[in-house]
Amino acid sequence: MYNASGTLNKDQLVTQFAPLVKRIAYHLMAKLPASVEVEDLIQNGMMGLLDAIGRFEEGLGAQFETYAVQRIRGAMLDGLRDNDWLPRSLRRDMRRIEAAIHVLEQRNGRQPTETELAEALGMPLPEYQKMLNDARGHQLVYFEDFTDSDDDDFLEHNCGRTESDPLEILTQKGMRESLIKAIEDLPEREKMVMSLYYDEELNLREIGDVLGVSESRVCQLHSQAVARLRARIFEGDNPVVKTRGRPKGSKKTKASTVAA
Repeated sequence: MYNASGTLNKDQLVTQFAPLVKRIAYHLMAKLPASVEVEDLIQNGMMGLLDAIGRFEEGLGAQFETYAVQRIRGAMLDGLRDNDWLPRSLRRDMRRIEAAIHVLEQRNGRQPTETELAEALGMPLPEYQKMLNDARGHQLVYFEDFTDSDDDDFLEHNCGRTESDPLEILTQKGMRESLIKAIEDLPEREKMVMSLYYDEELNLREIGDVLGVSESRVCQLHSQAVARLRARIFEGDNPVVKTRGRPKGSKKTKASTVAA
């Protein structure tokens, strides 16, 4: 582990512990959604290994491999948080939109328009559309949707669970039919966006070319479609899914209750 001068041989340590990085990455992969790439986990894990080597050289007294495992796994989880989870403030904004959709849909018996949603949230339409743009990357299902915990370390606590892919949990919980129905009920343009994005695997710019709108507008439509689906699944009559962080008044029938 040390060279002739008595210092740590970093290259040797990287070579020696690279298999450990891969082993940890594949272990986590078995507990994560299919959308996560193992190469990304390995890349982040190697950064964690280098960090561990640097800190160990500075005199850390712990056994190196034990410490390295902690740093490698921590770096992988940090990468997941950075890449796949919206900031908490944006998640709260999207939950407000989902609650507004549910309230208006229950009251009017149809999907609300963008203008109606902006009014329910107490903001101008451009501000509402900016909120949708900011929420780019909002997912249909999150791990947190299946727990009452608001813990920031949710990934740390749940990557070891057998049931870890949230979409898999959703289908296993008997929600598949509800999801299919919710997709069918989307407004036509939003349904088209979802089809082109997930079925045809077009990117937002390519979808914009097909629909004759800007990439920014496609992003808005996608975020709004996801919010509609989540509102139907998590606010409807689906007791198998617990809804986190909802204000106690979110199920009232007046749209004003969802405004900030």
